[in-house]
Amino acid sequence: MPLTENSSTPLYVRVADLLRRAIASGNLPPGIVLLEGPLAELLGVTRNPVRQALRELEGDGLARRFEGRGMLVASDAEEMAPVRVAITPTMLGLDDSAEPVRRSQGWESIYHAVEHDVVHLSVFGSYRLNEIELARHFGVGRTAAREALLRLEGLGLVGKDERQRWTVTPLDDDRIRNLYELRWLLEPAALANAARCIPSEEIVRMLARIDRARRNYPRVTRKELDSLEHDLHVGLLSYCRNDSILESLQRTRCILTLSKHVLGAAAPMPNKDPFMEEHFVVLDALGKGDIVGAQNALRLHLEASCMKIVERVDLIQERMPMPTLSYIG
Repeated sequence: MPLTENSSTPLYVRVADLLRRAIASGNLPPGIVLLEGPLAELLGVTRNPVRQALRELEGDGLARRFEGRGMLVASDAEEMAPVRVAITPTMLGLDDSAEPVRRSQGWESIYHAVEHDVVHLSVFGSYRLNEIELARHFGVGRTAAREALLRLEGLGLVGKDERQRWTVTPLDDDRIRNLYELRWLLEPAALANAARCIPSEEIVRMLARIDRARRNYPRVTRKELDSLEHDLHVGLLSYCRNDSILESLQRTRCILTLSKHVLGAAAPMPNKDPFMEEHFVVLDALGKGDIVGAQNALRLHLEASCMKIVERVDLIQERMPMPTLSYIG
């Protein structure tokens, strides 16, 4: 059955059925590691339905937890070494022409533009956002506009006032410093927790990407820089098994979003690489098994980054006009 048929069936059920078929066919053999993030990206869905689907497989005895990130396809053997390989569309019974489990939704088509607008507004103060005008501005339904705002709320970029109206949450100096203080308390702890679960090849891959970018700088794109930030501060820390730490860190992601949209655009690219040497020190220590050294290097990196971000925000306020948008107010 094509994946996009029978859309009334819950998304997690369709994902679970897809994985069941792949396990039954032997395309996903016993011991292979199933990770939420890669599966979600491969199938074009968010992590939530994948997480629910994996729980369904666990309940059926088709997958089990282990001392590591993700789940293993279950086997008759009591103990089986995890098999960490990249899962391909073919392994899931898909091919390059197959559609994802669900089509892109309206909010996804506007999200990047809304995020960009809101981040730039946030450095100038608090502003009310009109959900209806937002939908009209981008030519989408109100549901799509609301979904985009809900995702920005999860990043700490917008919230609701006492009358339940959407407002931009200001990213002023005090808030930036408070968020960084939270990060340098929690990220080193998350890194230590994650260290035993991070595949060595993942660290090698990240080091290679940083080394390549360092050699090419400043001939690197903002997208490449954003990917490097994501590697260390999101991808690597996602191996942390303490969900409470990760949930708390989610509220600090607006800082990464700010860097993504202003570095090299509203704020110029610095003459010296903005963070890559510091990232390299963290990953190098981690690769050598020096967890404490990696934690200390990460904290120093975050302390230095805080000052850089404050300076960039001041630069934006001096050089850039406040965005004029039809859906403010």
